[in-house]
Amino acid sequence: MPIGYSQLPELLPVAGIRLASVAAGIRYKGRDDLVIMELAEDSRCAAVFTRNAFCAAPVIVARQHLAMQQPRYLLINSGNANAGTGEPGIQDAQQTCVLLAEKAKCSAGQVLPFSTGVIGERLPVGCIEAALDKALAGLAEDGWKAAAHAIMTTDTVAKGISRIFEAGGQQFNLTGMVKGAGMIRPDMATMLAYIACDAAVEGAALQQCLNQAVEHSFNRITVDGDTSTNDACVLVATGAKGSARIKSGTADYRNLCEAVNGICEYLAQLIVRDAEGATKFVTVRIENGRDSEECLKVAYTIAHSPLVKTALFASDPNWGRILAAVGRAGIESLDIEKVSIFLDDVCIVRSGAVAEDYSEQDGQRIMRQDEIVIRVQLERGNAVEQVWTSDLSHDYVRINAEYRT
Repeated sequence: MPIGYSQLPELLPVAGIRLASVAAGIRYKGRDDLVIMELAEDSRCAAVFTRNAFCAAPVIVARQHLAMQQPRYLLINSGNANAGTGEPGIQDAQQTCVLLAEKAKCSAGQVLPFSTGVIGERLPVGCIEAALDKALAGLAEDGWKAAAHAIMTTDTVAKGISRIFEAGGQQFNLTGMVKGAGMIRPDMATMLAYIACDAAVEGAALQQCLNQAVEHSFNRITVDGDTSTNDACVLVATGAKGSARIKSGTADYRNLCEAVNGICEYLAQLIVRDAEGATKFVTVRIENGRDSEECLKVAYTIAHSPLVKTALFASDPNWGRILAAVGRAGIESLDIEKVSIFLDDVCIVRSGAVAEDYSEQDGQRIMRQDEIVIRVQLERGNAVEQVWTSDLSHDYVRINAEYRT
């Protein structure tokens, strides 16, 4: 069960968005694994994709289609990543778009494909084709909950959230869902995320809003340091409530961005809370750095350390592992005598050495918690950054060892 999260809350419908989920038999038996999301005409769509050089076929096709025109449909499958499949994989992704477009009476370029699952296997296009009629017939505004379940792979629960924000004196719904539990590392972060609102937003403003939201949410999480081939985050503004288009730099735009930021941060943290085998949710916060870059360098060195992560799993206040990670982060001219390290409110290192008032009992008290903050003060400037991570457990190894069996 995810740390601090029990079940999917009520997800508000978004005017202009209909979803359907069906069992196509792509990999899983007896569960939905194919989702169609229909977007109202004149919707605006923004997206951010993985930076992995071996990006999956659907990522390549979705980028191409989105560069040409605004989409009417998103086609999402779980169980097969269609990655590492070369030109045949691209043809498979394109074919699924053609098949859906023919049935939905739109152009293939108005379909964006997304896949998640095992890398290196051909996409079973026939399974998807056979399920399209049923999916199209089942499109409904209240399809968010079923879709959040259908896109899961090693997730233990479906993940989603809704918010209401105000613009132009009118209230709008904002709903998002995400999947992800392993192979999590920024450079988009490893997951599929879909967020939609029923306000009208200018296209450039929508992309700008998504970019900055992703940078401080999905690009601030890590479970195992592995960036996926299939990462994608999509933000849709349908305009279905008939409002004037929100423009960048306005008060309405700030309200939109605040709501999107909140949803992205919440969903990003849910991924870490549901990390494969995780028993701890850990915030690594670096303060008083020279700039954002060096703060993140220290944060990720700590968050990616197998020694730190296994100590967290054992609830062992082995603070020397954190100290060593800070020291090897590659910070130029780091004055260790100015460095302080905390576990929550407990100072474990002061002036570059163990704090005189630190006790093993205090450290143990913090490490037994499900949620922990590791805080490092560098005393080099005013920059502050934080990332979210998890521990490394026996179950993480088991889940990934058995992933294809």
